[in-house]
Formats: sequence, structure tokens, C-alpha cells
Amino acid sequence: MTKVAAYAAAFFFKGEIMSEPHNDETPSSLEEQLKGMLKNANFSFMMPSGAKPASETGEQEPPLEEEPEENARLKSIREFDLKPRDIKTYLDRFVVRQDEAKKVLSVAICDHYNHVRRCIENPDLEQKEYAKHNIVLLGPTGVGKTYLMRCIARLIGVPFVKADATKFSETGYVGHDVEDLVRDLVKAADEDVDLARYGIIYLDEIDKIASQNASGSKDVSGRGVQINLLKLMEETDVSLFSQTDLIGQMQAIMQMQHGKGPGDRTINTRHMLFIVSGAFDGLSEQVRRRVAASPIGFAGAEAREQADAEFLRMTETRDLIDFGFEPEFVGRLPVRVVCDALAAKDLESILLRAEGNVMEQYRDDLDGYGIQLRFTRDAVAAVAEKACQEKTGARGLMTVLEQVLRDFKFELPSTPVRALDISRDAIEDPKQALVKLLAVAETCLEDELRTQFLACAAQLGEEHGLKLQLTEPAIKHLVSLCEQDGCAASEFWNRHFKDLAYGLKLIARNSGQSTFRITGKFAENPEVELSQRIAKSFGPKR
Repeated sequence: MTKVAAYAAAFFFKGEIMSEPHNDETPSSLEEQLKGMLKNANFSFMMPSGAKPASETGEQEPPLEEEPEENARLKSIREFDLKPRDIKTYLDRFVVRQDEAKKVLSVAICDHYNHVRRCIENPDLEQKEYAKHNIVLLGPTGVGKTYLMRCIARLIGVPFVKADATKFSETGYVGHDVEDLVRDLVKAADEDVDLARYGIIYLDEIDKIASQNASGSKDVSGRGVQINLLKLMEETDVSLFSQTDLIGQMQAIMQMQHGKGPGDRTINTRHMLFIVSGAFDGLSEQVRRRVAASPIGFAGAEAREQADAEFLRMTETRDLIDFGFEPEFVGRLPVRVVCDALAAKDLESILLRAEGNVMEQYRDDLDGYGIQLRFTRDAVAAVAEKACQEKTGARGLMTVLEQVLRDFKFELPSTPVRALDISRDAIEDPKQALVKLLAVAETCLEDELRTQFLACAAQLGEEHGLKLQLTEPAIKHLVSLCEQDGCAASEFWNRHFKDLAYGLKLIARNSGQSTFRITGKFAENPEVELSQRIAKSFGPKR
């Protein structure tokens, strides 16, 4: 450090130059003083990014900040070693039936992420041609299509984004741009672009953008969206900042101003897995007509008796094209999975065996009020039967449970009821079951309030060396008033008898009386009765 630099640093950090003169013969003392100042000063803003301050004294410089450890979730992708059976076993814990769908999905997921792992280990493999296992799920609503993919994404540890295809348009001027899916995936990965490259994008209601417009007019929500999705599903670079994302652009500018550089501006979709799904209403009938037209034996007659799911399994590429999809779009979805409709027994199995089912949610809701919810086996079967009639799959379970438990959840938290047993009768007529339960609860509430008021009287007497006797009329009146008030017994007692302790102690001091009888009349108007008793206690001494 030169003498000139030392003086300049002293002036900058201290606002003054040392008053004592220094010559060339004593530079070390000046340098030692300034090095102490520099050691305590935070001047990182003066240094270029990544630079280290020079050390001229041989002292050890503070170590540079270590590089952040590898993202744990990204590490799980690098070390992906799941087998198809492992994934299916995991899915069996949460989703009932759909065995064929689970097998197909498990194989496709393992193939895809094994390829991703090999590409991470050997970047040269990325240059080889590879067809992704993008998936199309066909089946009615509420059978677990979305839930299957959520569970898989959670197991693997990759970001997952779900959206409805109906909200997108060709250029974004009517709805959202399809590239917003990729940006949402980055947000789901907590802005970790490296992790988002291996995420899963799930697009529901894909059948709603099937372009069946034969008039030749422009279709901004059908064919155009399909064409734009082609680029994403194959491979393309997507800008992380939309033209309409002013906040994102401002953040990028601020990062550059702070010397962090522009960072990643685009993300490649090469290793993103795309899954589309839909109910495809009408497709099974379309396939039925094609199969029925076949001249082979009695196939036509037999086909009419088959279930819709069986016809969906016969879906061919030409059926999807006739349904309204572009040939190129169908070609990007090589894996086709058909999910079966759920029968009443399947819905019953969900309530009894599936982890995280909606019945557990209602148990947790009532447990928050200290109420234990229990279902008989007949009640579970009744819920499943009613839900099956809703024709919405597993979603019908919540519809039925909400209708049955709605009034119970409103009334019971304000009662002393601590257990709710639901039988088949309660499922069939929940209002009548609630009336019976509230009648029992009212009796229980009266007994509980009675006990609490007797405890309040005993506590007051113990604290002040007195003895209080509550008569039956007094207890009934207090219970009635407390029920109308809707507050706790102790709170009501303290408010209703706010001057009782002071008055009784005054009476005891004047008359020596230690036992007091609280009658119904006293409970009805404690202030008046207490005043009269106090006045009477002064009588003999006048």
C-alpha cells in the first residue's frame, strides 16, 4: 500500500486526514492504522464482483463465500433410480383402480427420467435424437388423472404445473400465451431455472381445444393453440420474461444494476415432460361407430355392449384427428392412457384405504373443535352410493359429505358434543339425525353447566372462607340464562355475580354469618337481593 493510497483511504472512510505529519521513514505505522480501519469497514460495494482485497501483511484473508450446495431436488434427478413397480406401488397408496394407467405412466416416467439422468451424466447424449414420452390421459372426470400426476411429481421431486387448455389462445391476445406454462413452471421451482428444465407440465381439458371448425374462419383457441404447443412439447427456448410481464422485466434490470448480470433469460423445454388430459366426450361414440362399421363377424353387435372405456382403449390416431386434433399434435403424444370410470365400490375403497382421502379432511376439520368423527361401515357404503349417482367420480364424495355434514359442522362446535357417529340413517336424513343429537346435547349441556356453576360457587367460598349453597331453582335459572348468552359458565358467573364476593364478605363481617343460600329469587336479581341482605346485616348494630 502506497502512502498516497493510504491518505486517500483515510480521508474517504474517516472524513479527515491525520493531523500529525508523516514522512517516508514511518510508513508502516500509517499503514497499520489504515489497515485496521479497512478491516472494520464494509467496502464491498467499491470492489468488482468476485474480486478479493489485496493483503500486504501476510494476514490470512477471510475466505470467499462458498458456492451454494447442489439443490436437493435436482440431486434426486441426478440420482434417479426408481423402477416402474416402485412408482406403481407408491401410486396405489393414493389412487384406487386405474391399474393399467399406473403401469403405463410408471414405465413412461422411468424411461423419461432415466434418459434425463444419462444426459446430465453425459451431455453428449443430448445431441442424439430422442422422442419424449409425452402422455395423453383419456377418461371421465374425477377418476384421478390429475392426482396421478401430482403424486408422481411429488415422488420424483420435480416442479409440477397444472393449467386448463381453455384459458390459452394462439397469441395471447384473447387468453394466456402457452409459453406462460413454462414461466409458471419456473415459479413453481422457486425461480430455479436448472430444476424447472426437468419439470412436468400438465394441461387439462385438452379436448376442449379440438378444432372442429370447418368453416375456414380463424380459430384462436383451437388449432392455433395446438400449433404453439407443438414447439413446447418438442424443444424450444422460451423467454423467462413475457412482453407483458413488466414486473419481471424490472427485476431483471435491477439485477443488472446490482452487478448480478442478466442471468438466465431463456429456458429450454427439451427435458420437460408434457401430459395432456380430457374427458373426450363423444370420442367413445365415434370409435364405437368405426368399430361397428367393421365387417368382421359380430364385432358390431358386440361392440355396442362394451363400456365407453373399452372403446377409448381402441382409440387410434385417426380417431383423434377426426375429433379435431392436428396430426402433428397427436404425434407429439405417443403415450396414451385410458382411465376407467369409478363404480360405487371403488369410491368406497377410496374412503376406506386411500391416503389423504376427503373423509380424513372432514375428520381433521371437526378435530379442530375437539369433536371426533366416526363413520360406520354402512355409512361409508351409503356415501359411496350417493357419490356414484353424482357422475363426477371421486369429486362426488366431497359433494355428498358436504351435504351431510354441513349443519353438523355449524351446530356442534357450540355444544358439549365431543363425538359424532355417522350411520346410514344420518346419511339418508342428516337433519333428523342432527335434531336427535342436539336434544341429547342439550341435556348434556345442562348437566355440564350445572357442574360448572357448583364449582364456581365452591371456588368463591374457598377463596373467601365462606360456604355457598345453590338451590335447584337458582341453578336452573343460571343454566337457562347462560344458554341464552352462549358464553362459558365461569365467564357468565363472574359477570352475573360481579359484586357477590364483596357483599357476602361485608355481611359476614357485620353478622358473623359464613354460610349463604343462593335462592332462585337471588339468582334472578342478585344486585337487589344482595343490597337488601347487606342493609339487613347492619340492622342490629344501629
